[in-house]
Amino acid sequence: MMGIGMVFGLIGFLFIVLLCGVLITGGIWFVKTIKPASNQTDYQIAEHDVTAAEILDQRYARGEITREQYELMKQDLA
Repeated sequence: MMGIGMVFGLIGFLFIVLLCGVLITGGIWFVKTIKPASNQTDYQIAEHDVTAAEILDQRYARGEITREQYELMKQDLA
């Protein structure tokens, strides 16, 4: 049989599980908020505006586009 103590024990257990979840989630959010983003993408502006030619050069250097594509795109920018 389930007595009154068993009900309060179950409610207490669920409360502790919920509390732990809130604390863990809050801790992760806090660390992400405090820690500066160190993995900036090429499309984010750091100290100056990135030109289209610089983006094109970076894409070619990473091997995202072929030499033919690079030359065609460079002609379009000129």
